[in-house]
Amino acid sequence: MIKIKTRAEIELIRESALLVSKTLGMLAKEVKPGVSTLRLDALAEEFIRDNGGIPGFLGLYDFPNTLCMSPNAQVVHGIPNDKPLEDGDIISIDCGVLMNGYYGDHAYTFEVGDVAEETKKLLRVTKESLYEGIRQFRAGNRVEDIGYAIQTHVEKEGYGVVRELVGHGLGKKMHEDPQIPNYGRRGRGKKFKNGMVVAIEPMVNMGTHKIEQLRDGWTILTLDRKPSAHFEHDIAIINGNPELLSTFKYIYDAMGIESDEENEFKSSEHEHQKSV
Repeated sequence: MIKIKTRAEIELIRESALLVSKTLGMLAKEVKPGVSTLRLDALAEEFIRDNGGIPGFLGLYDFPNTLCMSPNAQVVHGIPNDKPLEDGDIISIDCGVLMNGYYGDHAYTFEVGDVAEETKKLLRVTKESLYEGIRQFRAGNRVEDIGYAIQTHVEKEGYGVVRELVGHGLGKKMHEDPQIPNYGRRGRGKKFKNGMVVAIEPMVNMGTHKIEQLRDGWTILTLDRKPSAHFEHDIAIINGNPELLSTFKYIYDAMGIESDEENEFKSSEHEHQKSV
């Protein structure tokens, strides 16, 4: 059942989402060759707790860590370990926070050192597809409108869209209805309404869309072992339109990047409240 959120609930989800965003921003300065994913995981847990949150993934479905850390051909749900990151790697960092009874859930795929141009393109196109999907999350549209937009954008570049893993509703539970596939046909699925909150998260492979799971019961890999990218935002429908609750701003600030990619999904009302 889809749970419609009040404006007050949306603001609580925003607080949790923004703590995830700040955590990813903190990690952006630490992602470099030689650092282990276990070290990054420890930094994230400390940061979340110091800022009044609880790691949302730790213990959820018995997951053993604060972050899902998925380098290179790992799609999602990678378990942090003590192997150092290497120059040329990419790594998806997926983070969740529970605060004030509501979850935030947000991901970014980082470059480690000097990354191949074809891999940089995979990351760019995947992030573009995220915003293509977000544009479809508006009152009156339907679930598969998002998936159609994402799939169309990435498949024209020859990439594969993962079928088995999906975005989802977000609130008092990490995973609520509706499920948000990253593929589909226009005009199918549940209709979107004001007050809905979802996490949209395209998972895009450089080669085949097919995946497999490691024996650890968590880690998802591309079947052909080509790289995979993963980006995720939390979004609410307010006044009929999609509004970002999470942001990549803290990541970009840490990396010295200027970007206006989120501007169309910001509320002038919320910006005014933050500046007062």
